[in-house]
Amino acid sequence: MVTQLTLKEVLGKAIQKETESQLLYASLSEKMSDKAAKDAFQELSRQEQGHQDWLGQYLRGELKEGALSSGQAIDYKIAERFDQPEISPDMRLKDAFLLAANREKSSHEFYLSLAQIHPDGEVKKPVAWFSAAMTREVLREFLELIKDCERNMKESVSNFQICEPHRSK
Repeated sequence: MVTQLTLKEVLGKAIQKETESQLLYASLSEKMSDKAAKDAFQELSRQEQGHQDWLGQYLRGELKEGALSSGQAIDYKIAERFDQPEISPDMRLKDAFLLAANREKSSHEFYLSLAQIHPDGEVKKPVAWFSAAMTREVLREFLELIKDCERNMKESVSNFQICEPHRSK
């Protein structure tokens, strides 16, 4: 069993997960009829793109102050947070929201762990900021979306009336 990965491998996995999350949120945004939900997923997709861009800069060696060597060994526990179930097309919307929220929580933990192993500098600040921003704002948005989804489903059910078939005399 692998217990360590290089920073380059960890950053590669992080970029892959940011890309997957970006595509997931863009897809969920397209499926939303509620404007607030659509906007929230579009914003989440944009945030994931920003994370992906920053990680790419780090991977390419464009960030210097406080950067670790790309070959430096990183404890695998930092990267194991990427092991998440996939979101499937037949998944209920509420379950997709919950899984996406769990992914964001795992991302928060990943960035927090990554920040802790970096010295102060231009690398540590954004990593710590990614971690802090994800916790409160994103999880709150997911909870609101789930509540809205449940409320809309209840309204749809209560407005549904069973029609009696027309009987001829």
